[in-house]
Amino acid sequence: MGDELERRVTNLTGRAGMVRVDDTTFEAEVIRSALPVVVDFYADWCAPCRMIEPTLRDLASRLSGRVKFAQVNVDEAEVTTRSFGIHAIPTYLFVESGTERGREVGAIDPVAFRAILKRYFAKGSAASGGTPASR
Repeated sequence: MGDELERRVTNLTGRAGMVRVDDTTFEAEVIRSALPVVVDFYADWCAPCRMIEPTLRDLASRLSGRVKFAQVNVDEAEVTTRSFGIHAIPTYLFVESGTERGREVGAIDPVAFRAILKRYFAKGSAASGGTPASR
């Protein structure tokens, strides 16, 4: 019974400190977010996705209020997954002010992930443009 309740809560809120988004909530949670967003496209069966999960949870906790971390389950959000051309997981989109600043594919070690965050979300790089992330 406890495992079932935990699974239901996780399905609504995502993993600790991370927002779970789907086809119906992606625009509101990611595109219109006042904060920069790291979008983690993953699947429950994906071993590399599970490997990086502790790093994402840690960063979500440390950067709470400064960067939003969102998760998209590719098996449940097929429209969003397809519209962003996600062909491999894990894939991370870095979205700020509705614009995709960059993307990375594959499990990334914690030190490299922090450097990538700085590269895509540093104030100087935000002015350099990007690709509109709207569908």
